[in-house]
Amino acid sequence: MSAARTRLRALVVAVLTVAISGTTATAAHAAPSTSELTKQIDALSNKLEDITESYNKMNISLQKTIADEKTLAASLGPARDALKAATAQVQTIAATAYMTGQVGTVDVLLDGDHGPSDLIDKMSVLDQMSRSRQRDIAVYTATTQNYNQRQAALKTAQDKQNAQVRQLAVAKKDIQSKIKVLLAKRKAAYGQAQETGSKYTGQIPSISGAAGKAVTFAYNHIGDPYVYASEGPHSFDCSGLTKAAWAAAGKSLPHNAAEQYSATSRISKADLKPGDLVFYRGLGHVGLYVGSGMIIDAPHTGTTVNKRSMNIMPPYGYGRVR
Repeated sequence: MSAARTRLRALVVAVLTVAISGTTATAAHAAPSTSELTKQIDALSNKLEDITESYNKMNISLQKTIADEKTLAASLGPARDALKAATAQVQTIAATAYMTGQVGTVDVLLDGDHGPSDLIDKMSVLDQMSRSRQRDIAVYTATTQNYNQRQAALKTAQDKQNAQVRQLAVAKKDIQSKIKVLLAKRKAAYGQAQETGSKYTGQIPSISGAAGKAVTFAYNHIGDPYVYASEGPHSFDCSGLTKAAWAAAGKSLPHNAAEQYSATSRISKADLKPGDLVFYRGLGHVGLYVGSGMIIDAPHTGTTVNKRSMNIMPPYGYGRVR
């Protein structure tokens, strides 16, 4: 084999080696396909919404703790005043007993006339004094216990509040870190991290009563962005939207899908009417039924409030606002 042919053969082998190794390297580091990214986005979106609903529930618990703390703090003043009054009364009893000595039955009986009428009167006075003192001491004991119990309850509420605030801070940090990952995946898959929704311009169905007001509110907020823990006025998460919609109708719902499930009456799919709530994914998501098999909901981070089929996933259950 000539030297020229040998060099040519070596060159071809080298080119093929580079090509094969380059193809292998490219395949090893290939970016996931759009369909794979979509699956990842859906899985992360569901997980993030579950965390968001847990966050909302913790926030409800925190608000209740704060309210309990305020009630307890307000009740300490009257309890403290009652304790002061009871303490003063007991101190008067103690001072009187010290200055005059304890009045015993024998002293009362030996003092003055021993006629039957006088004896009955003196026994009555002694009994009244004893009852008065017992009552004063009982009041003092009860008010002391009441005040101490309220102080202890207030301390417990304050400790609980501090723990809940710390827990919420940790959950918020976790949510924010997952949002960054999710938005990056959405941008890689769809070219943009956040949908740009548009307002609804179609005909809003005419529905009477409070349900009609809730449905109209939901239609008027189609296109608003999903923002975790938000209940408006221009952004919502899933339970924040249903809460705000029914608030516009004069009804109060908690800001959490599971709590809304508990706050509504159970109905069947066949009984669904516009304004009813449709729950999904183990109470991790909720939407507002608007009729014709459709719901309006705030899906998850990166999306906007939208009208879509209620069959987006198997429903967990249905609820009617009381």
